[in-house]
Amino acid sequence: MTSPPDTGAAKNALRERMVARRRARPAAERAAASAAATTALLRGLRGARAVAAFAPDETELGYGRLPAAFTQLGLRILLPVVPESGRELRWAVDTGRLAPGRFGLLEPVGPRLGPTAIGTADVVVVPALAVARDGARLGRGGGYYDRALQHVRADAVLVALVFDDELLDELPIEAHDQPVSAVVTPSGGWQELRSPGA
Repeated sequence: MTSPPDTGAAKNALRERMVARRRARPAAERAAASAAATTALLRGLRGARAVAAFAPDETELGYGRLPAAFTQLGLRILLPVVPESGRELRWAVDTGRLAPGRFGLLEPVGPRLGPTAIGTADVVVVPALAVARDGARLGRGGGYYDRALQHVRADAVLVALVFDDELLDELPIEAHDQPVSAVVTPSGGWQELRSPGA
């Protein structure tokens, strides 16, 4: 584990490597991985009533499949809305219509809900560049999801989607980092993770 003064630098360096690796993945590999991960995610979501998720960009697992695939489950799906200012996500119910928002990220068209709306979800699907086996998650560095996850229910399942080689033995973490309880990878499917300290 990285020592605290060096943690931020270590995370930034790792982030750069992971983003570059994702961009270098051939489109066909990304598409096949997305198909497998989407199938595993949908299987793991059976029994959920409400899910907070995201619309993946072209480098992320699920691109071109999520959130449309969620309609198969008949769930209430919340998707994030990045505000024009500040770093606290808002949410909106997915109605099947998406439009580009801040940073070019797709978001639902329709009424906006506040930051605490994520608390109605029993499963939260979060983006990640990497996940460690103890649940540590490496995001893109904006802190949006670490803030959002403070509003989730204590019994909510937090699951991240990552490529097979992005499930790591450990990651540098900081005090504000919010861990996930499960991960979905294309080859491994849905996997429960041990909690930190377990």
